[in-house]
Amino acid sequence: MRFCFIIEEQYRYDPMPMIVADQLLEWGHTVTLLEPGEMVTCLTNMREQDHDAYVLKSIARGPGLSILEAAEAIGIPTINSSRAIRMVRDKAVAVAYACSNGLPIPPTYFVSRPHLLKQIPPKDYPLVVKPGHGNSSQGIYLIESSEKLADLQMAEIDDGFFLAQRYMENPGFDLKIYVIGKEVCATIAKKSPLHATIDEESIAPTREIRKLALDIGNIFGLEIYGIDVVETPQGLVLLDINDFPSFGGVPSAAIRVSEHILDAVKKAKKRRAVLIEHNNHTHHHDPALKRISILD
Repeated sequence: MRFCFIIEEQYRYDPMPMIVADQLLEWGHTVTLLEPGEMVTCLTNMREQDHDAYVLKSIARGPGLSILEAAEAIGIPTINSSRAIRMVRDKAVAVAYACSNGLPIPPTYFVSRPHLLKQIPPKDYPLVVKPGHGNSSQGIYLIESSEKLADLQMAEIDDGFFLAQRYMENPGFDLKIYVIGKEVCATIAKKSPLHATIDEESIAPTREIRKLALDIGNIFGLEIYGIDVVETPQGLVLLDINDFPSFGGVPSAAIRVSEHILDAVKKAKKRRAVLIEHNNHTHHHDPALKRISILD
């Protein structure tokens, strides 16, 4: 098979997804690396390039997503879908959609400027404030009470926004859950950006963890993803969703992700072939369609 990996500059030298590209090459497949920040992309011959699928590793608002959408629009399979990526990359959309589908989300506010934080009711403190298009846990603040706002020093975001979420009591670490297809392949206790360093530890996923992780994949339409949750007295609470995460600490991650990509593309091509056959059959046997064709 032929794959096009769209790699944003920030991830060019990261292990993921390059180890997946290397694994596919080792298995005899063809992989083209497309770096939007370094090269032009011809959109008018995408079909002629004969890629079986496009795979994207993107920053929150990187240009690669538009290229992925272009491939998807002309019927080329993508990992993940552009719709799923856009939904989880815009944290405001992700929170609203997750909450509307019954997922456990803390009370969350959309805040365009730091001075507007004073409008949030005191009952929702402590607050965790983070960029709405954040990456790598940067720019996260914990505000213990509304009285502390006077001491807060946050930079404005020129073309973005913040999310302010009620801080949920937890053991002091996040759980990072990695999912490939329908497999919850790892649950790792990791340092929270709000707490002291801990030793990362792989733990056995509970039934509650598995259900939440797979529900998120079904709701958002994700295939390869990770979620951040915390354990609270009220149960698991969802903090973040990431498309195509690093899979750090996941055994045989390159092989498992590569196998899923191959399987997903084969299934997508099979579905497309069945659809084409169905449409051809319907067109051939439907007298109304024949009349339309003649009139056209």
